[in-house]
Amino acid sequence: MKGLVEGKVIEMNCPYCAHEDLKVLDKRESDDRSIRRRRECLKCEKRFTTYERVESADLIVVKKEGGRERFDRAKVKSGILKACEKRQITNDMIDKIVDDIETDLRNEDNVEIPSKRVGQIVMKKLRKLDKVAYIRFASVYRDFQDVESFENELKKLVKR
Repeated sequence: MKGLVEGKVIEMNCPYCAHEDLKVLDKRESDDRSIRRRRECLKCEKRFTTYERVESADLIVVKKEGGRERFDRAKVKSGILKACEKRQITNDMIDKIVDDIETDLRNEDNVEIPSKRVGQIVMKKLRKLDKVAYIRFASVYRDFQDVESFENELKKLVKR
């Protein structure tokens, strides 16, 4: 399947068998101004989802030590995936959370976002989704050093 991006022809192949012939089964607009397309390979008949997003200004994450790096959706998703391991959480649910996090960050007043703010938003979303995943993420993000740190966070979680 060929498409046009920034005036250049691009080819999209099946991620499973690399075949070029695909068909779009469903197209939806998402809350985050992206277009979600459900596709099927005409050769292997496997299905997958693609997203089209409007390219906007890069978000810059300002690290604790002062370094700066581009916001990386894959890095955020990786952290969330680790926290959600062996939980009843689908990939679509995780993709939705990552979309929501990026939308929240883009709605901030500045394109430079402290890494602390990114972590806070991730924890807020995980707390609503799954408390175990939230505790797992919080333990790494807040660098729990002992059992008391876990206990204190669990007590806060139970009070809410």
